[in-house]
Amino acid sequence: MEKIDLKGAIPALVTPFKEDKSLDLERLRELIRFQIKGGVDGIVFCGTTGEGATLTPKEYHQIIKVAKEEIGGKIPIIVGTGSNDTQKAIYLSQIAKEEGADALLIVSPYYNKPTPQGLVLHYKEIAKAVNLPIILYNVPSRTGTNMVPEVVFRIINEVPQVIGIKEASGNINQMAQILKNAPKNFVLLSGDDALTLPAMALGAKGCISVVANEVPEEFSKLCHLALEGNFKKAREIHFRLLSLMKVNFIETNPIPVKTALSMMGKTKEVFRLPLCPLQEKNREILENVLKELNLI
Repeated sequence: MEKIDLKGAIPALVTPFKEDKSLDLERLRELIRFQIKGGVDGIVFCGTTGEGATLTPKEYHQIIKVAKEEIGGKIPIIVGTGSNDTQKAIYLSQIAKEEGADALLIVSPYYNKPTPQGLVLHYKEIAKAVNLPIILYNVPSRTGTNMVPEVVFRIINEVPQVIGIKEASGNINQMAQILKNAPKNFVLLSGDDALTLPAMALGAKGCISVVANEVPEEFSKLCHLALEGNFKKAREIHFRLLSLMKVNFIETNPIPVKTALSMMGKTKEVFRLPLCPLQEKNREILENVLKELNLI
């Protein structure tokens, strides 16, 4: 298993669709180029922001193939392959491996609400089937279960392929506990844009980000300044982008960020059900924030 350098700004990229809701692979290429030009340190495909839950296995193949062609080894390709069915997670992870992904982002199983032992066994089975680095993804607001630090440490100890965690619990104390007690080479990445700076002050290495979709260059700069210990300048960017970080969650992600990218001319405002277009009252709020930041 090859090591990868997990750090900095790692956008969870939206998946562009055409009007008929099929994949728009040309737009995907353009979005990837926009991110690389912005200096990001990796890209997550087929994640929550990428509407991964609605993508078919064939579309996983297509997306990762395009990513591989466009990125050409410049930065890591990370693929969201989580499921509440361990066998499906293995199947998607095998596709990612086959197409040349560098790592897997695997959300803790949602709806089933597994016990701590079930969580450990879930990641063990995936690691046994697919030899790629694994990033855990803890997002209790979506899964219904919080992957507490004690369980994280059990998984780290029993599944050597686990190299990091995307921590989106919103609990800075929980992040601190993981950072304090995890092995030295274990990486914590913030799963909340607005908590990136405080998390990095505690030792996080960056963020798997929504806002980087819109402002890859600025968010990359924020993360790199924090990695260098220049928190004063990083804080200036954080405050500048804070309204955008907040408005991206005015409705369920990725509805606002995809709408913003549409306003910026970068993709179409097309979602797959059960996601639907942004409400008109929120569209005006989003538009005003984008205008304030000179993004439209």
